[in-house]
Amino acid sequence: MDDYRSPRTTPAFQDTRPQALSVSELNHQARHLLESSFMQVWVEGEISGLSRPSSGHWYFSLKDRKCQVRCAMFRGFNQRIREIPKEGDQIRIRGKVTLYENRGDFQIIVEHLEPAGLGELQQAYEELKRKLQGEGLFDAARKKPLPPTPRHIGFVTSPTGAAIHDILTVLARRCPAIPVTLYPTVVQGKAATGDIVQAIERAQSHGVADVLIIGRGGGSLEDLWCFNEEVVARAIANCSIPTVSAVGHEVDVTIADFVADLRAPTPSAAAEKVSPDQRDWLRQLNERELRLANAARRALKRFGTELEHLGARLRDPRRDLLEKAQRMDDLDLRLMQAISQRLGGLTVRSENLGQRLMTQSPGRRLADSQNALARVSEKLTSAIQIQLKQRQDQFEHVAQTLNVVSPLATLGRGYAIVRDADGNIVRDASGLAPGDRINARTARGEIAADVTSVELPAE
Repeated sequence: MDDYRSPRTTPAFQDTRPQALSVSELNHQARHLLESSFMQVWVEGEISGLSRPSSGHWYFSLKDRKCQVRCAMFRGFNQRIREIPKEGDQIRIRGKVTLYENRGDFQIIVEHLEPAGLGELQQAYEELKRKLQGEGLFDAARKKPLPPTPRHIGFVTSPTGAAIHDILTVLARRCPAIPVTLYPTVVQGKAATGDIVQAIERAQSHGVADVLIIGRGGGSLEDLWCFNEEVVARAIANCSIPTVSAVGHEVDVTIADFVADLRAPTPSAAAEKVSPDQRDWLRQLNERELRLANAARRALKRFGTELEHLGARLRDPRRDLLEKAQRMDDLDLRLMQAISQRLGGLTVRSENLGQRLMTQSPGRRLADSQNALARVSEKLTSAIQIQLKQRQDQFEHVAQTLNVVSPLATLGRGYAIVRDADGNIVRDASGLAPGDRINARTARGEIAADVTSVELPAE
């Protein structure tokens, strides 16, 4: 069958020309390129075409003898400017380079504006710096040392700023056990000066903090100016608590930084400087725990060796008891033999006397002899009984002596020998813990038990 294709199914002609950007895409890419290439710039020039519409924003051009650039300063930034600039003023600005996409205009978004050269605020800053330095408020000799491990940290700053969040984050990581007290204050504007002084005084009267951090996050010279005021500087210098100044970013330097006992470039750095690192403590604790465990193992090994030596030297009391019992049997046998021999001898003598008497047959002598014989027999019997009683008393005394030194007698009085799971004799209850297995030997039998509690005598 023939391959048939209608005109609608025939492939369209492919356009090989380069793909074109839309104007919006071009402006958007240009803006992204400018903002990523110029993070923040300082530019100096002359104001031209200043416009201040009802929105509160300022629009003007900054020019020199050859070129000009469009600028926009929004209301949130220009409200900080004490003196409104005018046409023809020579100024310095700090801002971000960008592109206004709707018109494709290259411009600078101004965040800070000041007169060219040494501005009014900068002059005031330098004058106060020279004055306080001349009074010795910057001298290292008057600065108080910070406690190596503070018990309580005070913080004079705004409760809504990023600084309090940064410092709490650092403290939670390094040493969360240290309590922190916030003495809230305004940190920007005309009211901030007196508010900061009052917060420092509240921290001193409170009397709990042994180190005081004073500061805020970054900003322009106008934003940070309250920390360049003389009353704030003197309040910090006269503070009885060791102080740490943490104002702005690392490039920001205020009068408060010079009079404080220590300067930190940021609030986070201040938290790092005043707080110990719990990881160092944990590392030291682990090292000491390891040394203690090694020492304990060495001591246990030494005591075990001494115990083995003492055990080898200790004689089994049962062996002594058996020897004493054998000795008693020998003495008893010898005693019975002696008694038997003595009785036999007396009997023979008695029979001889009787024979002699019978041969002589004198009645009186016979009666006397019989009486004498009876007396001798009584004496012999009494002597035998006394000797037997003495021997019996000696035997009972020896048996009692042996019974006193016998551990079996101790067990018989209700005592027990307690051993742990390894078979070691337990002499100190501190070596046991709830849940340990013990074995107690009594006079009759052994008892296996589990430890439920350990009570030690009060030291």
